[in-house]
Amino acid sequence: MLQCYFIRPTTIDRIRASWIGEPIEQYVTWLNKGDYAARNVFRRVPILVRFGEFAKSRGAIDWSELPDHVEPFVNYWLDERGKRNVGEQERRTAAAAIRNPIQQMLQLVLPGHTYNGRSQNLPEPFPENAPDFFAFLRRERGLRESTVVQYQHHLRLLESYLRKTEICALSDLSPGLISAFITEFGQQGNNKRSVQSLCSILKVFLRYLFRTELLERDLSRQIESPRNYRLANLPRSVSWDEVRQMLEAVDRRTPIGKRDYAILLLLVTYGLRAREVAALTLDNIDWKRDRLHVPERKAGHSTVYPLSPVVGEAILDYLQHGRPKTEARALFFRAFAPYTPVAWFVISHRAKHYLRKAGVKVLRPGSHTLRHTCVQHLLDAHVSLKTIGDYVGHRTPDATNIYAKVNIEALREVALGDGEEVL
Repeated sequence: MLQCYFIRPTTIDRIRASWIGEPIEQYVTWLNKGDYAARNVFRRVPILVRFGEFAKSRGAIDWSELPDHVEPFVNYWLDERGKRNVGEQERRTAAAAIRNPIQQMLQLVLPGHTYNGRSQNLPEPFPENAPDFFAFLRRERGLRESTVVQYQHHLRLLESYLRKTEICALSDLSPGLISAFITEFGQQGNNKRSVQSLCSILKVFLRYLFRTELLERDLSRQIESPRNYRLANLPRSVSWDEVRQMLEAVDRRTPIGKRDYAILLLLVTYGLRAREVAALTLDNIDWKRDRLHVPERKAGHSTVYPLSPVVGEAILDYLQHGRPKTEARALFFRAFAPYTPVAWFVISHRAKHYLRKAGVKVLRPGSHTLRHTCVQHLLDAHVSLKTIGDYVGHRTPDATNIYAKVNIEALREVALGDGEEVL
């Protein structure tokens, strides 16, 4: 399969001469079967060859030893290319581009090796000091896996902070140290809600340490979360003209544009969450009755909407001219190989991309911006809060009340004029 991509025989011989030449060739065959673009092969194969040389120089003699050398190689590669002093986000992105092809290759040649590129595969924090904490969260507290991942993320930050301050034992934790960690987290640009989430997780963790006698006193009592007053935040909605600008920014001639246009219409027309759009399947669209079925919503129920002609036409255009050929029943797929269903965070990122492309300025742009816009549009049409809540799937009336506190259009008139007519 290498000869399908590389013209020079010397290049093919050099790849096959590597002690991991066979796994590399298996990986190239897998890329070819998955319809990956040739540029992916040209970019990834040199990385794999260098990885083999790096692992061998560190004493690896068997393929089963390769996983132990992945992270050291990633750090070596980034440092060699001057990525040591770049921003944290840029370094993580570059690291993923190096790590992912190696892990994909290892999945092919090592039975039982698993990796999906997400943070769930990172080791759990405090494995020696509090090894049963996450089992406690799953078994005793009954938390969903997505919530457990949040705990893991925030406690990794704590673990990293303790390592930086040269604190080795959890028994050395103190109120001052915890307070300094929370303060540093807030100074890194995290909003008040994120700080609240961190404080809640720390309270649960510290309370567990105290109950299991890993701490002599309950430090959770010393944590005071920042106050977040009810209805203190403004809705993140944009005007209907700005929605049109966003939709006009989509290039509907391409498969990606056809997909994204249908996604954006679903978000703003029905106020769907990103997870709800990602979970849609072909079976959720009843073309005979012009209905859209949204199952398993956050509130624990399902909703059936009339299928808007505009939304239906956009979905049909994507199905006929943009969706990859697959037997899977998911509605929206990646536009490039591997052709897997789009994840919820991809939908949020695409909404953010088009809002910025259209020049729409809004706090924290994303899929929820369009959900807020849908609700605000219904409110401006004098639809009752109860009906709005049922329409967008709110669990409680309080979730809808935030939109009733501000008359957006009236405030715009005040800002543009003297406001006498509004008063």
